[in-house]
Amino acid sequence: MKKEVENPFLEYGYVSPKYFCDRERETIEIISSLKNGRNLTLVSPRRMGKTGLIKNVFYKLREQQPDIVTLYMDIFPTQNMGEFVRLFAGTVLGQLDSAPQKAMSRITKFVKSIRPMFTLDEFSGKPQVTIDVSPMTEQATLKEIFDYLASSEQQCYIAIDEFQQVTEYPEKGLEAALRSYIQDLPNVHFIFSGSRQHVMQEMFLSAKRPFYQSAHTLSIGSIDKHIYYDFAAEFFAGRSLSEETFSYIYDTFGGHTWYIQVILNRLYGYCRKVDLLLVQRAIEQIIAENMYAYETLLAAYPQGSIKLLKAIAKAGSVKEVNSSGFIAANRLKAASSVNVSLRKLLDKELIYKSIDGYMVYDRFMAIWLKQLPY
Repeated sequence: MKKEVENPFLEYGYVSPKYFCDRERETIEIISSLKNGRNLTLVSPRRMGKTGLIKNVFYKLREQQPDIVTLYMDIFPTQNMGEFVRLFAGTVLGQLDSAPQKAMSRITKFVKSIRPMFTLDEFSGKPQVTIDVSPMTEQATLKEIFDYLASSEQQCYIAIDEFQQVTEYPEKGLEAALRSYIQDLPNVHFIFSGSRQHVMQEMFLSAKRPFYQSAHTLSIGSIDKHIYYDFAAEFFAGRSLSEETFSYIYDTFGGHTWYIQVILNRLYGYCRKVDLLLVQRAIEQIIAENMYAYETLLAAYPQGSIKLLKAIAKAGSVKEVNSSGFIAANRLKAASSVNVSLRKLLDKELIYKSIDGYMVYDRFMAIWLKQLPY
């Protein structure tokens, strides 16, 4: 049975293609790569819709091949190799076997460095596996999980989201280990998804790195405005979402998918005819709800970083942050101080560099910052 939802404009999660806008070309390209045995690297800014696209690809693949296994894991919260191995084990172990007894038997056969703990999922009946990994057994356990994958003939597709996070781990050598294990899995293919474009490009396009040219790379940007409008207007039938009003929403957030979805979600929930005043009400409501969080966040930064963040927000995007004109116009300190603040804001992902220049990452926060005095 296909699930229906109260509000069709999902902020998080994935239900079915009915509530997923476009990305048809990207979906076809990713499916083609995976079915032809090519791993894939998917890159875009955060909240542009990578996760939804992956879930849509997996939905379509299961429609075409009901017997395949699709697995998704987001490693952004992980801080070290041990946390990665625990998450990987919980995602993979037991999922390639149809019978629980067979799954537990195969897991205990291959995973010998630690003692897995089993529970059964009340809906699927598949084993849910948790492990406790010590620093002494991390490498061995990781190899055993890949041995478990290699021993199955089950066709499997695994998506590892925010894959650039492995470069932040204190342990060295994980990239090389993963590359060596993955290349020996003819039945398993991977999507490596990431939001820090320069890091992902370095990982997969630098000849010095283990994953060099090991995956087909695909970057995704904004959904076409007219296609997005047709998708949205169909759900707003009877409530007059005009193309002009939608265009205002789209342009305000630069075509950034998640922010547009958030506004459309609010507008749909108001159950009223949609106009520009209602759009402004939705934006103001969201900013008001997040104001305390924004103020708390800024309290952790020095005044120079805050002034730079405000200046970028007021400009919308800035090509040359340390140019004399930008520094003078915004009464910033010397270029050297601006560069220190810029690096810190980039590192904390409060701003990011797009093809248009440096921008505030959180579009709602950017609107709030514009309203503040210098």
